[in-house]
Amino acid sequence: MITNRLIFRRAGSWIAAAGARRSRRTLAGREPAILSDDFIFTRTPVAMSHASSIAKCGESLVAAWFAGSLESRPDVGIWIARNDGHGWSTPVEVAHGGQEDGTRHACWNPVLFQPASGPLLLFYKVGRNPRSWRGMYLASNDGGRSWSAPRPLPEGILGPIKNKPVQLAGGVVLSPSSVEDDGWRIHLERGTGHHGPWERSRPLNDGRTVAAIQPSILIHGDRRLQILSRTKHGRIAEAWSLDDGATWSEMRLTSLPNPNSGTDAVSLADGRQLLVYNRSRYRRSPLVIALSRDGKHWQDALVLARGAGEYSYPAVIQAPDGLVHVTYTWNLSRIRHVVIDPAKLRPAGA
Repeated sequence: MITNRLIFRRAGSWIAAAGARRSRRTLAGREPAILSDDFIFTRTPVAMSHASSIAKCGESLVAAWFAGSLESRPDVGIWIARNDGHGWSTPVEVAHGGQEDGTRHACWNPVLFQPASGPLLLFYKVGRNPRSWRGMYLASNDGGRSWSAPRPLPEGILGPIKNKPVQLAGGVVLSPSSVEDDGWRIHLERGTGHHGPWERSRPLNDGRTVAAIQPSILIHGDRRLQILSRTKHGRIAEAWSLDDGATWSEMRLTSLPNPNSGTDAVSLADGRQLLVYNRSRYRRSPLVIALSRDGKHWQDALVLARGAGEYSYPAVIQAPDGLVHVTYTWNLSRIRHVVIDPAKLRPAGA
């Protein structure tokens, strides 16, 4: 999961200068669909920031990511920032992997989720590596201003591994999850709230024929769901359910490229499906938005970032006002936030 470590061996002034230049060359104003495009923060006391998540809570946006000296090191914790409409707040660390014996383990892959009712939830993982991590969560009753003490998820429940859960009719929450301890295998976790109980599905793949992790869930209506997942095979994988996720089709590879890097997707209110992914089999650049009417035929609509460097691990939501928010890792050092008007998104060439 660790890539592009060269960035951290280069002088910090190079990163700062590159960031300043890119910040001035935003996509806003040049791409009609993009309303704003900027960094959540420009200064941070840590070298690495990665794997962001975003949620809309009332009038506020909340973003989370893991940050520290380098992925997997014990000093890596979960950081957040809030935006009440007047810019992003200074990032603060809200969770770390402190153990009873006083040592620390790394934190990984935060996922924010605002259910239809109840507190804002922040899921994350703690462990030396993805093969041994455990699921944790925090809850906030005030839109991310303050958080509960860390709480463990039940034994065997990891929570959403990278991408947000979806809430189905009747209030059921379906959480996309995966494991890496015996091949890359995907499963779903079904519950009615953060207190549980949670039910874990069987693995949807054998971890070898199709080695896939970090699914996202798309809703197609009439109880039809689709998952799209990162793989080791140079392409995104998919599976389908016709019964709200109770059973799933065999997982197969799509034609969409994937350089063994995280993706995210969201079902838009207008019926379209939106995917954010690296359109490459080998590099985490470019980072692209694609659209589909049926989840099977995808067309690129917008390039969020391109060129040398790493632009990866996107998170995407559609807020109640209809705007789409994307966050992503910029060169493993900062988090970028893009606001998009989906009504202005059109497939390339349309």
